[in-house]
Amino acid sequence: MTATDRFTGFVDRAHAAGRLVVQPRMGFGELHRMRAGLAAVREADATTVGTVTLDSYTRCLDDETARRALRDDPAGLNGFPLLAHGVPAVRTLLQDCSSAAFPVQVRHGTPRPLRLFRAMAEAGVDATEGGPVSYCLPYGRVPLARAVAEWSAGCELLAAQPVPPHIETFGGCMLGQLCPPSLLVALAVLEGMFFQEHGLRGISLSYAQQIHQGQDLEALAALRRLAGERLSTTHHIVLYTFMGVFPRTEGGSRRLLAESARLAVHGGAERLVVKTPAEAHRIPTVEENVAALEYAASVAATTSDGADAPRATSSGLYEEARTLVDAALETGRTLGDCLVGAFARGVLDVPFCLHPDNANRARATIDARSMLGWSQAGGMPVTAGGAAPVTARHLTELLTFNRRRFDRDVRRHPLRSAS
Repeated sequence: MTATDRFTGFVDRAHAAGRLVVQPRMGFGELHRMRAGLAAVREADATTVGTVTLDSYTRCLDDETARRALRDDPAGLNGFPLLAHGVPAVRTLLQDCSSAAFPVQVRHGTPRPLRLFRAMAEAGVDATEGGPVSYCLPYGRVPLARAVAEWSAGCELLAAQPVPPHIETFGGCMLGQLCPPSLLVALAVLEGMFFQEHGLRGISLSYAQQIHQGQDLEALAALRRLAGERLSTTHHIVLYTFMGVFPRTEGGSRRLLAESARLAVHGGAERLVVKTPAEAHRIPTVEENVAALEYAASVAATTSDGADAPRATSSGLYEEARTLVDAALETGRTLGDCLVGAFARGVLDVPFCLHPDNANRARATIDARSMLGWSQAGGMPVTAGGAAPVTARHLTELLTFNRRRFDRDVRRHPLRSAS
């Protein structure tokens, strides 16, 4: 299928030319700062797409507080208040900054996106992201059935546009960490199928870097294979630099970012969403965003599939992800019904997720090989190791695994780590 939206076309052309597309997580409250940030990303020494990340008030549809913050303390907002600025201002911003050579994605984070999607469509947004599961279960207490209903209406609204925008499923980033890769792959594919069912044609499927490069390579291969089997639409794979507890040292953060860039290349991902060392502590500056983009792009450009390239593990990850997808599809008639039914029955179950519609019986752990796996399966059709229940102390150790590993390596090899 020929791509029609600018975002899909740009990523496809870059991939055909052998270039990894890199993208920031970036959003500022004031129009002039958002415009300057997009311009800086556009001019970076890398193949980039732009990002407008919305603020938390807008994500919660709290228009009044967003407008008050925009009036009284716009620099204090943790993102761009799209609805408070209004469609005409956003349309002008995008007309000034975006193009076929620099498409822009709006990232929002809300389980109830219909009003935002309507505004995005009127403003001419190139792309957005999220999903009925991935932007519901980790983000609040909105019932999953309500999120699915609103995402259904929102996707149909987008699909009815003359040129429907690109949409990215966030399912492969569920909770950021401690979610075994087979479930991440399954959720990404199920959300992609949901988008396709509602008429969207330019789709990307996400996967978040975890803790074992070989396992992540296996996961990316499984995601590509399963998406190819279940989607007839144009699609690509987007990798996220690790989204959990980040290293405390500059060198450790750079090593983790570099590893994600190499993982994107070796795993065949077309796009990489980067993270800056500052992001774990505060909102990064424009300059920090650009530096992270250029560093990731430089690492990717010098990465090759030589004899020393890492190898994917062979743990049956694809088969497990396919089993989860098939089990979910048996629970309903439409994809939306299937997602609600699968979580209601515990066929899909996100470990450590406290949303009322999540069974929260499954548990994950890091095994002796430093790979993520199931310690308790709950009601899911997966193989679990049967480890002892996770204590609070053990959970803290699991959550800080990458931070401790990369900071420790920096202390052992300070010069090599900073390169």
